[in-house]
Amino acid sequence: MQNQNPLDPLDTNQFTQQLVEFASVEQQLKTNDSLSTLVSLEQTAQSTQALTFVGKTAVVNGNTAALTNSQATWELNIPSNSNVNVSIANSSGQTVFSGTYAVNAGNNQPFTWNGRGNDGTQQIDGSYKLTATAKDSAGNAVAVATKIEGVVSSVDLTQSPPLLSIGGQTFTVNQIQSIVN
Repeated sequence: MQNQNPLDPLDTNQFTQQLVEFASVEQQLKTNDSLSTLVSLEQTAQSTQALTFVGKTAVVNGNTAALTNSQATWELNIPSNSNVNVSIANSSGQTVFSGTYAVNAGNNQPFTWNGRGNDGTQQIDGSYKLTATAKDSAGNAVAVATKIEGVVSSVDLTQSPPLLSIGGQTFTVNQIQSIVN
């Protein structure tokens, strides 16, 4: 009673403004709940999508492939005819193979390594990193992009987004470039 004005006991403009503010806050709370539901549905959709990749052969950007049964394969994207220098290192970073190859321009050109080092010894199964540099006929550097191919062996749904295991490495669904039959 002490702070009320007896000549203007209730200002209808203030009352209406306060009602609008309360309604706005309530709408924001409902919007937040709806957004939380949408996020949850999207995460479920990502998990469902990721599970469909198990057992499929996927191609992803990368330069580390698994040597299995004396074979490791990378795909090279080379924009122009070039001489490509290939170097392959084991998991401890030691170069075990290197060579130079004349390659025509093209995307998704397979480079398969038989697991033999330059000294002729067979390397053990494991992860190997390929580094490729190229020069065209004029001696100009040419960018070489590398991709790896592997079977999706499992999906970790505890992560957001889910992680796909390919050749002992993990990738998200959006990192997959293509699926190969």
